[in-house]
This record gives sequence, C-alpha cells and structure tokens, in this order.
Amino acid sequence: MFALVDIAWWHWVGFVACVVVFLALDLGVFHRRAHVVNVREALGWTVLWVGLAVLFGLALGAMRGPRESLEFFTGYLIEFSLSMDNVFVIALIFNWFGVPRVLQHRVLFWGILGALAMRGLMIALGVVLITLLHWMLYFLGAFVLFTGIRIMFAGPKVDPEKNRVVLFARRLYPLTPALEGQKFVTRWNGRLALTPLALVLLTIETTDLIFAVDSVPAVFAVTTKPFIVFTSNVFAILGLRSLYFVLAGAIGHFRYLKSGLSVVLVFIGTKMLLEPRGLPARGIQVEIPISISLLVVAGIILLSILLSIAAASRDKKHGSGG
Repeated sequence: MFALVDIAWWHWVGFVACVVVFLALDLGVFHRRAHVVNVREALGWTVLWVGLAVLFGLALGAMRGPRESLEFFTGYLIEFSLSMDNVFVIALIFNWFGVPRVLQHRVLFWGILGALAMRGLMIALGVVLITLLHWMLYFLGAFVLFTGIRIMFAGPKVDPEKNRVVLFARRLYPLTPALEGQKFVTRWNGRLALTPLALVLLTIETTDLIFAVDSVPAVFAVTTKPFIVFTSNVFAILGLRSLYFVLAGAIGHFRYLKSGLSVVLVFIGTKMLLEPRGLPARGIQVEIPISISLLVVAGIILLSILLSIAAASRDKKHGSGG
C-alpha cells in the first residue's frame, strides 16, 4: 500500500512556505503595478522557474536518492508539457473576452492560486483512492489513454456563455457593463457586482480543472509518492504564467504540439496499464524504467516542437517566395 505521508512533515511545510513567499514577492514586489509583460521579461521568468525546478530535482536526488529525482523530473516534464496546451486555451479565453494585455498577468496570478488549491485536493484524493483501491491505477491508466486519443481529434473550444460556473455566478451577482481596472468585484448601482474580469478568472479556473483531470492522473504513472506528484505539479503551474507570455504570440508556430502531447498521454496511459501494480498477473505486464520514460516523453515533446518550427519556417519561406 502507498503511504499518505511519504516524507517528513517539515519538508511539506518548508516547500509550501517557499511557494507562498515566491508568490508574495511576485505580486507584491515585481508585479505590484499592472503592466504589459513582454517576451523578454517572460523568458526571464520562465528560465527562473525552470531553473528552480531543476535545482529542486537535484536537491531531491541528493536527499532522497536518484530514483526520486528521476521521478520528479519525469513528472515535471509531463505536467510542464501538458500545460502548453492549457496556454493556448487561455489565449483563446483572453481573446474571447477582449482582456487587455496589461491585465492578463493579474488574472493569471489569481488563477494559479486557485489551480494550486484544486490540484492539491485532487492529488490528495487520488492518493487516498489508490491506497484504498489498488486497481484504481489501472482505471487511471485507461482514462489517460482515452484522453490522449481524444485530444488528438478534438480542438480547443472556448465558449464562456455555456460555462455552467460562469452562468451560475451571473445568476448570483449582477455584471458590470465594462472592466473596472484590476477589480474582480465592485459596487455597481448600489449592489455588489462582478466585473467581466471575474468571469475571465472563473472561466480559466474551470478550464484548469478540466486540464487537471486529464494531467494529474498521468503523473501517477511515474510515481505514487504524494510529495513528488504535488511538487512536480506546483513547479509546472508556477511557470505557466511566464510560459503563456512566451508562447501566446507564437501559437501558430506549434501546430504539432497538440499531437505530441496526445502521443505522450497515450504512452503514459499504456505504461500504466502494462506495468505490474501488485495485483495478480493478468496478461502482459512490462515495467518501463523511469529513465526510459523520461527520455521518451522528452523526445516526443522535442520532436513535435522541432517539426512545428520546421513547418512554420517552410510556410513562411513559401509565403515570402510567392
């Protein structure tokens, strides 16, 4: 059986405290005033978050051994690559609502706070279910495999008018006709009212919940240790904002990325179904080493990015030549 607490409590407290400090510095110091995040600044923050994740993984290896370090890096790579698909959907949401770029960072900041809470609860629930019902790993594997096949053929769809959370919020509170700066809630006609920015935040939160349902189970193919599942998710989410500002303007250059992510999920789902899980042997059971999984996931993502860049370059060349 899997332990619900796989590491000393002070490791959990220390990690969460560091995350809170980083987020407080981000919003209270570096982004206290709303401004447009340019590509150079976003690249700097992306390098910072990726660098912190690498340092954390190396420190984990020094303290807990190389296997857990590999598990963290594989889980982080899976979550980070899947968050790229989330970036494209966020861009569609911002475009649908017409959110000015100067306000986008603030929305993403609060959206990520909600995402951290939701994923923490989902991971805890997943660990409890796996501990009590060992066969749930096979169910999750089938679900991840199905998700990989589904996203191969389903394009991203954004329609806030059909979002049930947004519709419910609009029934509870009136909506201001225009943005009120960075405010999500304000007084309007003597009543507490939501601003359009609040609807944007709700749409992003519900979208992330859907992505979390798809991506969190994939990490359980790598490890069932709660601390590693949680930290790999947190580092991927923390880098999501800066990744958005890096990729949002270049979505057209990553046409094959969704296909690559689909293949990653199919591989992970297949891995979960084939590996022995402590149940009586049934059919073919193959254990794929963590190092091989890391190389396969990294290779698929890198290949899909290179093919996308090559295709975009070819289109640009033919366009300019025509």
